[in-house]
Amino acid sequence: MTALAWLIPAALFLGLLGLAGFLWALRTGQFEDLDGAAYRILDDDDEPAAADRLTGENERSKF
Repeated sequence: MTALAWLIPAALFLGLLGLAGFLWALRTGQFEDLDGAAYRILDDDDEPAAADRLTGENERSKF
C-alpha cells in the first residue's frame, strides 16, 4: 500500500510535466510547419555546402 503512496503522486507529476512540455511546444510554434521538414528532406542540393566551398573540401576528399 505504501508503494501506491509513491506511485500515484509520481504518475501525476510526470503527467503534469508532459502536459507542461506540450503546452510549451504549442506556444513556441514547434507545430507550425509540419510539412516543411518532409519537403526539405527530399530537396536535392547538387552544390556542396558553403563551408566546403570555402575550404575546397568535400566528403569524398576526406577519405
